Amino acid sequence: MKNTLLNIDIQHFINTNLNSNITKLVLKGSPFPTISIQTLVAQIEAKKKCEKKLPTWFSTKEIIYPDKINIEQTSSEITANYKAHLVTGKTLIDLTGGFGVDTFYFSKKIKSVTHCEINEALSKIVKHNFLQLNVNNIHTHVGDGIDFLKNTAQKYDWIYVDPSRRNNNQKVFLLEDCLPNIPENLDILFAKSNHILIKTSPILDIKSTVTTLRFTKEIHVIAVENEVKELIFLLESNYHKSIQVKTVNFNKLKPQYFNFTLDKNVKATYSNPKKYVYEPNAAILKSGAFQHISVHFNVPKLHQHAHLYTSNNLIDFPGRRFEIKHIIPYQKKQLKKLLPNKKGNITTRNFPETVEQIRKKTGIKDGGNSYLFFTTDCNNNHIILICEKV
Repeated sequence: MKNTLLNIDIQHFINTNLNSNITKLVLKGSPFPTISIQTLVAQIEAKKKCEKKLPTWFSTKEIIYPDKINIEQTSSEITANYKAHLVTGKTLIDLTGGFGVDTFYFSKKIKSVTHCEINEALSKIVKHNFLQLNVNNIHTHVGDGIDFLKNTAQKYDWIYVDPSRRNNNQKVFLLEDCLPNIPENLDILFAKSNHILIKTSPILDIKSTVTTLRFTKEIHVIAVENEVKELIFLLESNYHKSIQVKTVNFNKLKPQYFNFTLDKNVKATYSNPKKYVYEPNAAILKSGAFQHISVHFNVPKLHQHAHLYTSNNLIDFPGRRFEIKHIIPYQKKQLKKLLPNKKGNITTRNFPETVEQIRKKTGIKDGGNSYLFFTTDCNNNHIILICEKV
């Protein structure tokens, strides 16, 4: 199959049909007697998904792609590059290598990297692709990563694992339900390395996950374009000090960083809305740094559960910034007067109604330059902030 896919004419067909209608392609059938249209379409769909997520693979000649689900589940180049800067040393083993994106970026920082993959066909694809990418310091192994660790005498500077969140074809997210079961195998991991990096589902609860692990040193919350993509738990053998939480949101302008110490006792201040209002980015919201943000930037919260912040002077804030034009109670008539075109971008924070319910009740359509925050102030009043984005 590999040699067939790498045929010049077949590669040309794949590349020239990346934006074609898939249904029409399937109906036409394969123009090549040696390969099915289903196989060709699978390559087209998988490569198309790499265009923005994995541009290095997309732009490299003679790359072979696995099923598109493998592309959907793999790290992006942005997040893989971030993780690579967390490790140092000479050796690293990736226990659940998959399509090899994380392994590839680790190989830029580590002298010798081992890629384990239980799926033999996927492992062969990855090995071929590493050659196309001119990587020569990655050893690929077909088999279960945990079993490989049990049977090797080698110790590694780092172990990386991204447990499969599919178990018996069911989607799971708790670490103890994923494969491999990390909490159950921690002793094996620490027997082979003092440093472990674990990628988890972005929907995991951070504090409860810490209780299922041991020796957590750092937690990294990684968002891309204000969508949390990964939670990374960095474990160090016999580490018992405070846990550092590090958040990053990669957007089009510049990365937004915010770090804090987990469980450090800090208390936010509270205030009625001032001239500006701030909404933290998704990574910060996921991290739970609601009190820390208020203290660090010296900006009061509107309400304990609203997670909106305010100030009279505009500050550089890791999230969205808005200038408040009007503050009104939740009244339909008054809102209509201030929003004559009936258009607005609605956000709810600590409010008893959903965006859909508000749109149905008020007739406000999505769009326009007005940003409406339906929220609760520090006196427990339901209010609307009519804002413009800064």
